[in-house]
Amino acid sequence: MAVNGSAPSAAVVVLVTGPDAGTLEALGRQVVEDRLAACVNVIPQVSSVYRWRGAVHQDAEAMAVIKTTRDVVEELRHKVLDAHPYDVPEFLVLNIDDGSRAYLSWLAESVGERTNDGDG
Repeated sequence: MAVNGSAPSAAVVVLVTGPDAGTLEALGRQVVEDRLAACVNVIPQVSSVYRWRGAVHQDAEAMAVIKTTRDVVEELRHKVLDAHPYDVPEFLVLNIDDGSRAYLSWLAESVGERTNDGDG
């Protein structure tokens, strides 16, 4: 995992689907405020086809694309799973192999400047 041929990237993307954009926007705002993510993009409508309890279903959902760092994934996972309305929420962590050095630096700084004083 190199960033433009340099040191490995600590950045990851986490994919989470949910019942609607409002649910994921609220979750996204919370994880950014808590510095568990630098940015959350909410795609308001995706069509999901999946197997659940022995049957194939198709539903409209929303998707959150969460940009964060490997160091906070476990804390992010707990926050998402605790707040999520689904029995089995999607929580997929994808490694970032490369990217814009400036963007990845901003991402790391946005997540890395965490405090416990309520300011972020």
